[in-house]
Amino acid sequence: MNTLVIVLRLIHIFAGVFWAGTTILFYFVIGPAIGATAEAGKAFAAHLIIKARFSTVIAAAAGTTVLAGLALYWIDSAGFTSAWTTSGAGIGFAIGGIAGIVAFVAGILFGRNNTELVRIGSQIQGPPTPEQVAAIQAVQGRQKNVGLIMATAIITAVAFMATARYLQF
Repeated sequence: MNTLVIVLRLIHIFAGVFWAGTTILFYFVIGPAIGATAEAGKAFAAHLIIKARFSTVIAAAAGTTVLAGLALYWIDSAGFTSAWTTSGAGIGFAIGGIAGIVAFVAGILFGRNNTELVRIGSQIQGPPTPEQVAAIQAVQGRQKNVGLIMATAIITAVAFMATARYLQF
């Protein structure tokens, strides 16, 4: 059991660091840079999403993090039956886990929005039509909201995962 917990923790931590780090980097640095660089940003985003399969890589890291975290919580809580679930650590990890799941779902929506933006952008030849501009603005509006939820949730998850052992409720 100890080896399983160690392996699960390593998977959870490494995948989680990658997922959280790339999410925060994308939300606060790469996304704004793409938006500020017009055609160059559009080309970069298309390469990142389509050729580099950025969304797929992040989704895999996120899914791995969530699954390993659920397994760890299951083990620590004896199948969600022990008194540990109502301890400070149990509640802290639960809050962090719920925030992680929210970030995971928001990340799926974020990836779909990115794919939609690339699809619309690839159809534009010359100046965009008013319909294309409206479609891009609609997706960008959704992206802004989903991105904020995703970034907030991932930061919350990291904060609770890092401190759960020390929480007193």
